Amino acid sequence: METQKKVLIALDYNTNATEIADIAYSFAKSMNAEITLIHVIENETYYTSFITSPITGLFDFDSATFYQYMNSENLVSAANYYLGKIKKHLKDSKIHTIVESGDLADVILKTALELKVDLIIIGSHSQKWLEQILIGSTTEKVLSNTQTPLLIIPTKKKK
Repeated sequence: METQKKVLIALDYNTNATEIADIAYSFAKSMNAEITLIHVIENETYYTSFITSPITGLFDFDSATFYQYMNSENLVSAANYYLGKIKKHLKDSKIHTIVESGDLADVILKTALELKVDLIIIGSHSQKWLEQILIGSTTEKVLSNTQTPLLIIPTKKKK
């Protein structure tokens, strides 16, 4: 008897998140896998800054509701709302969602081990070389520190 495959899909608030979710979901469904979406809250100042907007490219994402959560300083609720919108977009009520706080790569790696996933799917945003040197790359850190197969979906900002 074959055991159920498990896939962990890491999503952030990047404008390409819907595209990543769609591709990752299709891939996971082709494996007939149990799917878990994860969002990691790393730096709280990012979410409250007017300079960088955390709003996703999800076409029906309600930014007014999102900022209502921000005003209440409840980032976990906002992230759960966001993952719920992605889950609704994917039209699959069986999808599990997880919101955690901490270092992005560390939390993704820890969660993958705890859930005993067969595959981690993550997007790779094309950052400028200087940003990668100063900030580091979550995808690179996950790749370097996992023994779980990793599917990286490259994304580029649309011109």
